[in-house]
Amino acid sequence: MPHTLLLATRNKGKIEEFSRILEAVAPGAIDLVGLEQFPDLPDVIEDGATFEENALKKAREMSMATGLPAIADDSGLCVDYLNGDPGIYSARWAGSHGDDAANTEKVLQQLRDIPDEKRGAHFTCVAALYLPDGRSHCEEAQFHGSILRAPVGEFGFGYDPIFLPLGFAQSSAQMSAEAKDAISHRGKSLRAIAPHVITLLESLG
Repeated sequence: MPHTLLLATRNKGKIEEFSRILEAVAPGAIDLVGLEQFPDLPDVIEDGATFEENALKKAREMSMATGLPAIADDSGLCVDYLNGDPGIYSARWAGSHGDDAANTEKVLQQLRDIPDEKRGAHFTCVAALYLPDGRSHCEEAQFHGSILRAPVGEFGFGYDPIFLPLGFAQSSAQMSAEAKDAISHRGKSLRAIAPHVITLLESLG
């Protein structure tokens, strides 16, 4: 019988990505439910100073509010030339939360005159699991590449259209979901945390 796990996000792109990756790692072992089943829960204020603090806070608050084991992530784009920004502010870099087009355009403008050799960047993702009994586990992973000069591709979300993965000739937004999962920051962190998710959920009985 699958274990119920709450995914502490309302981001549809993340929900699809989490479901795909966890199912590939542990087929049929986890019944992933999203926050859409809990419409009255307030959003968690992401005021941590690091990806790990924010991910753990989201998982902890949603687990405590629902009584379910919860998994959350915090992720962002870290641009070398911008000293690691947008970083933890990636989702609201242009002002309003979740405006992918505006966020992407702001990064492109900030790098407008920057040569290719100085356009290095990476995504970071921290996946955090929190259980109702207070146990937790986090895993961090990175996805290295560089920033393109214009958006390319129709897939993915967030900054995918302007991110060129290291060693590849197409943007993250041109990759199939499966190809991106195999190398992305979220794919890596979820595959790393998945065995811990299974073990800890099974320990709940």
